[in-house]
Amino acid sequence: MKDKVPSVTILIAARPKQTDIKAVVASRALDYPSEQLEILVARGKQPSAQRNAATEAARGELIYFLDDDSVPSSDNLRRAVSYFSDPQVKMVGGPNLCPPDAPELEQVFAVVISSWLAFGPSRARYWPVGSVRVSSEKELILCNLMARRAAIIEAGGLDEALYPNEENALMDELQTRGGKLMYDPKLFVYRRPRSNLKAFAKMLMTYGRGRAEQFRLHPTVGSALNFVPPLFCAYLAGLVSVPFLPRTIAVLALMPLGAYVLAILAQAIVLAREGNTWRSIAAIPLIALTHVLYGFGFWRGLFTRLRPPGQRSHTPVILEKIM
Repeated sequence: MKDKVPSVTILIAARPKQTDIKAVVASRALDYPSEQLEILVARGKQPSAQRNAATEAARGELIYFLDDDSVPSSDNLRRAVSYFSDPQVKMVGGPNLCPPDAPELEQVFAVVISSWLAFGPSRARYWPVGSVRVSSEKELILCNLMARRAAIIEAGGLDEALYPNEENALMDELQTRGGKLMYDPKLFVYRRPRSNLKAFAKMLMTYGRGRAEQFRLHPTVGSALNFVPPLFCAYLAGLVSVPFLPRTIAVLALMPLGAYVLAILAQAIVLAREGNTWRSIAAIPLIALTHVLYGFGFWRGLFTRLRPPGQRSHTPVILEKIM
């Protein structure tokens, strides 16, 4: 007798003319009954709208979101599905890891984003942290996330006024409704970090902007931690006045910066003890850059123009059923 398992739709957002979609190839190799599996590629230019359209069209009870370059482990579907035996569980996710064969610079980027000082609790999105637990949007990420289709639709779907951070707002809403979000460190996908410094810097600013826009549309107490980098940027800007201050006040003003430098060095030592020493040394300036660029992006996101909450995108979406 075949296993009785829930139906799953793997949902992959892609660009209109994109041909190299790693997630499609990897999804075909997943261990799951084919009659209970559907693979949908949603093509367009607005990922939130693409995912909403595909979720509405999906036949699966569960939706497994993958980015176009996500490569899931072969047992991911069976592993993730098991958590939904609890009706309160609405989402399950895990980390996206840098492939072992990625170029050295990308490995350094992976060290940065998986460090506590750079990303705080969100490092769990990039490194298998701890054990299975009830979690929050701080630890889950859309490139490797399974959810109940009905719960997504009942919550109104992804907010198309947001990109990125559309999934974070949805997770907060599901928790507000009493749902549980689960984090499993062994439920992972491989996904390469940005390939160069310019792309990495742009990513950090985009993350900061997205978080600020999310706060504007869906403010929560949990967003308080995200104000630290922009406040740090404001502090750094204020240091230009130090040469004009009395000596005692100038020393006091520089003390937080000294504490910050010590924290960076301490983080580098911890990273060196846990892994590659050269990568840990190379990560030091990038950790500081993370705070500055994320903070700058956050300030920008506080003043960007947003569509009204709930307004649907008119960007055309083309759905392709692969399986």
